Parts: sequence; C-alpha cells; structure tokens
Amino acid sequence: MSKLLSVIVAAMFAAVSASAFAASHAGAQMKDEKKMEKKAEKKKAAKKMDDKKMDDKKMDDKKAMKKDGEKKKAAKKKDEMKK
Repeated sequence: MSKLLSVIVAAMFAAVSASAFAASHAGAQMKDEKKMEKKAEKKKAAKKMDDKKMDDKKMDDKKAMKKDGEKKKAAKKKDEMKK
C-alpha cells in the first residue's frame, strides 16, 4: 500500500512540475511574440515616416524644377521681346 501511495505522490509531483514548466515556457514565448509585434509596428511606422519624407522631398524637387522652368520661360520671353 505504501508503494502505491508513493507512486501516486510521485506521479502527481511530476504532473504538477511538468504543467508548471510548460506554463512558464509558454508565457515566455508569448512575451517574445509581443515584443516582436511591437518591433514590427515600430519599423512599419518608421518606414511610413521615411516614405512620407521621401514624398515630401520629391514634391519639393518638383516645385523647384517647376520654378526653374518658369524662370527659363520668362528669360526666353525677355530675349524675344528685346529682338
């Protein structure tokens, strides 16, 4: 009888220990996933900001090119009027 009782106690101890280990391991994995999600969101937000800056820069370049074109047209008109 005492052997049976010791086997049952050992089995219960093993089951509780295994479930506690599995729960702690799964919890650690979830934390890593959350961190990775946050990092991915930060990267995505940073990329959007970079894209927006590039778009703004392109627009500034286009405006500058347009102004240069207008200046050239105005210079041509002046030259034509002088002739």
